[in-house]
Amino acid sequence: MDKRLFEILKKSKSAVFFGGAGVSTESNIPDFRSEKGLYHAKEVYGLPPEELLSHEFFMNSTEKFFEYYRENLVYPDALPNKAHIALSKLEEIGKLKAVITQNIDGLHQKAGSKNVYELHGAVSRNRCMRCRKFYDLDYVMSAPGVPKCECGGIVKPEVVLYDESLDERQINGALNAIMNCDTLIIGGTSLAVYPAAGFVRYFRGNNLVLINMQETPFDRNCDLVIHEKIGEVMNLTDEELEMLR
Repeated sequence: MDKRLFEILKKSKSAVFFGGAGVSTESNIPDFRSEKGLYHAKEVYGLPPEELLSHEFFMNSTEKFFEYYRENLVYPDALPNKAHIALSKLEEIGKLKAVITQNIDGLHQKAGSKNVYELHGAVSRNRCMRCRKFYDLDYVMSAPGVPKCECGGIVKPEVVLYDESLDERQINGALNAIMNCDTLIIGGTSLAVYPAAGFVRYFRGNNLVLINMQETPFDRNCDLVIHEKIGEVMNLTDEELEMLR
């Protein structure tokens, strides 16, 4: 782990992690908002991702939505990387109180994290829009065209589309965690997607850390900024873990 971050965590009693797409790119999940993702969406579908993943597009072009969704947002074989694993270990020893994520891949839970706030939902959860019956990811991925419930309703992924509101319970849990932590680590996000990005303004603790490959407008507000791969920065040795207990 980065020595500067290690020293901050050593003194911290209640850290919280707030992460974005960059946390999962090291698990080979591409960021659909990247230049490559933007180009692919326009080249193949003729629209930017924000339109393809909007509530309006889902309602009006449902089959096309699922075509794009299955190809670009679901990676069932992806595995947790060093960052996910380190965060899980930090929670296990009581250093990390919560993970707040904008990702929908469920990799934090796969790594063992328990207290996770998924601001934008998760691909693993899907419900019928008519009767609210639950369906898993396998059902949605294997269904031809638009996945349908046995009642005839459309099975919609519980992910937050553009023009949809965030889940109130996730918002309240995330804000409460941020307001009550002494260290907030922001990782793998340029803090450009609102309203989630605005959550960090509620932090009143001692150490604000930002780990991101590129510079962000928020860098100047942080106590520590690291422009490196988050998996390498967060990677914990067994010896370091023991020292943090």
